[in-house]
Amino acid sequence: CPAQLQVKAADGTVIACKSACLAFGDSKYCCTPPNNTPETCPPTEYSQFFEQQCPQAYSYAYDDKNSTFTCSGGPDYVITFCP
Repeated sequence: CPAQLQVKAADGTVIACKSACLAFGDSKYCCTPPNNTPETCPPTEYSQFFEQQCPQAYSYAYDDKNSTFTCSGGPDYVITFCP
């Protein structure tokens, strides 16, 4: 987790990672107006970091090309979180 996104416990250990949107509240990270289209909200250094760690994970608002999957027939999902 990039240092700017880390959530630390009282002892200084990293216990979670914020989204860039939550950490910075900027429309370029949140993909909110005026950056609310695929053309105006490209991947950021933070979403690319997570994309490199888990290529099939949805890492930002318009990461549809390689991270959106559909199932035919009745759904039978298994959700696996990346390490």
